[in-house]
Amino acid sequence: MTTIKILSDEKGASDIIRSAILAEIKRLEIGLKKTETEIKEFEKKYKVSSDVFLARLGAEDLNGRDEEYVQWEGELKVRQRILEDLKKLQEIEYVSG
Repeated sequence: MTTIKILSDEKGASDIIRSAILAEIKRLEIGLKKTETEIKEFEKKYKVSSDVFLARLGAEDLNGRDEEYVQWEGELKVRQRILEDLKKLQEIEYVSG
């Protein structure tokens, strides 16, 4: 868990920072939803899970070849990064100082 302690002479500074972090969480959640939709489209099209895709399929197995392979793999990497960032932001504990 990350603890954030904000010391400021400005009233409301901590509220502004907290709001900015909450806005980033919302932005990441929207991005995650879009990424999940893209991943599900690939899984539906090829009737395999992303785990099977990563473990067993190569570009030659996809209709779009390299382009689709890179897109699918890219969406999986984006999803992982978003999930990691979301976890970090959602675990922030705010303390008054």
